[in-house]
Amino acid sequence: MKKMIIFDPAMCCSTGVCGPSVNKELLRVATVINTLKNKGVLIERYNLTSNPQAFIDNKEINKILNTKGVDALPVIMVNGAIVKIGSYPTNEEFCSLLEIPASYLAVNIKKTNIKNTNIKQSNIKKSNKGCGCKDGCC
Repeated sequence: MKKMIIFDPAMCCSTGVCGPSVNKELLRVATVINTLKNKGVLIERYNLTSNPQAFIDNKEINKILNTKGVDALPVIMVNGAIVKIGSYPTNEEFCSLLEIPASYLAVNIKKTNIKNTNIKQSNIKKSNKGCGCKDGCC
């Protein structure tokens, strides 16, 4: 199995949900990484703020930082080789670079069909008092 290492720029968190607005790209990448890790895919992620030693210890990353600066981040490595500089992989690139099927990123949400349950629709009470809590208040 291939191993991916992502060297992130300096940031407070890798999810993109901190600060005044949500960074949709960081949120997508964090979701993809979490999904792939749950499927057993080997991915490591280092943030320049919280893991500076990883940037110093990796000769290739150190060289990029010294020649191109921090604007070159993120840098993506697969099995020790640099495969992308300056942006995160697309979902398709994650699959291609790691040689995994696209189905690894499919979201499986089970839908419940109320007709197939033991609950009759007539037994579901609809409330005119907001959310349905006592006195309409939570």
